[in-house]
Amino acid sequence: MAVKVYIVYYSMYGHVEKLAEEIKKGASSVEGVEAKLWQVPETLLDEVLGKMSAPPKSDVPVITPNELSEADGFVFGFPTRFGMMAAQFKAFLDATGGLWRAQQLAGKPAGLFYSTGSQGGGQETTALTAITQLVHHGMIFVPIGYTFGAGMFEMEKVKGGSPYGAGTYAGDGSRQPSELELQQAFHQGKYIAGITKKLKQAA
Repeated sequence: MAVKVYIVYYSMYGHVEKLAEEIKKGASSVEGVEAKLWQVPETLLDEVLGKMSAPPKSDVPVITPNELSEADGFVFGFPTRFGMMAAQFKAFLDATGGLWRAQQLAGKPAGLFYSTGSQGGGQETTALTAITQLVHHGMIFVPIGYTFGAGMFEMEKVKGGSPYGAGTYAGDGSRQPSELELQQAFHQGKYIAGITKKLKQAA
């Protein structure tokens, strides 16, 4: 039976979605792992999104809270809002009370990735504050540490991400994830998929 890794994310302008796609590729590169992309529900009205110049959503399926229980591991991604996860993703997690009550996600590994507007915009605080959600569900937080190697120490070019997980800088919205940021996302997917596989085989 395949090991299921769900990449669950919220993306308004596409930056987080691009990282999610690379994370899926990385996870899928691990033999025996089946990776799947999911979006969380949008909470803003189309009229509001239009005023924010948000592009249409992709055709990636929208997940329901109960579908989380079908996965063996997760990578959760979101843009930051004032140094924390976007409200859309928080609203989704707030709807997982039934899973929490039965501790259905306990013991499952989960990683985090994110997008911020600037270097001081929450690349680490967004992940730090999101860990509380994993803790209450009993999930195992899997940071990437410095396993990405030399890419973690790039100083000549702007690069998002940290030991907590892959990341990108959106700037005013026009900057897209760099090749190095995408490589880090691929690495994160492969890394967490490998750990998920080991945990499931050991169970």
